[in-house]
Amino acid sequence: MAVNIKPLADRVLVEPQAAETKTASGIIIPETAKEKPQRGKVVAVGNGKKDHEMTVKVGDVVLYGKFSGTELKHEDNDYLIMREDDILAIV
Repeated sequence: MAVNIKPLADRVLVEPQAAETKTASGIIIPETAKEKPQRGKVVAVGNGKKDHEMTVKVGDVVLYGKFSGTELKHEDNDYLIMREDDILAIV
């Protein structure tokens, strides 16, 4: 699915993975106790800066900090837009 949002400079658009609804032992987690996901899929990447080439690419699954980025909603989908520096690892 192509997204018509183009991040600028060193920013990355990430689609967060859905929060876990069950624990490993099968206990259902209520909405109020769910944690924000810290993993997502990169759906768009900026061009980088003059002295900074982008490391991540579209399709990468990444880990990021719990409070990283800015949440936005576009065409009923939730996304995070963040600087590449906020990404901790590519999985």
